[in-house]
Amino acid sequence: MPCVPDFPADKMENPMAEISFDDFLAVDIRAGTITDARPFPEARKPAFKLWIDFGPKIGVKQSSAQITEHYDPAALIGRQVMAVVNLGTRQIGPFRSEVLTLGVADAAGRVVLLAPDHEVPNGGRMH
Repeated sequence: MPCVPDFPADKMENPMAEISFDDFLAVDIRAGTITDARPFPEARKPAFKLWIDFGPKIGVKQSSAQITEHYDPAALIGRQVMAVVNLGTRQIGPFRSEVLTLGVADAAGRVVLLAPDHEVPNGGRMH
């Protein structure tokens, strides 16, 4: 999971490991709009600092995302993305990452963001 810095590979070794439906429902995945994106030169691996608006109930949250191969910070502003909003925070160097921005690695291992293919309200929960 390339968007998670230093995510242990053994956590993804069994993609068919079953979880309960209640476990799945506990993961809160929401749509948000990137309002600011900046380089994150202090990160160990190339990354951007993102500020994502999840609407009035959740607000704007910060995320560190290793998406530098396919994206330019200026072009990310205004783009909708999907993120897990209830994993807690993670300190990444001097930056506090509050949500996990979701992506999938392409054939070369570069992260491609997951996003709705039509505009949806900020804060909309994945069904």
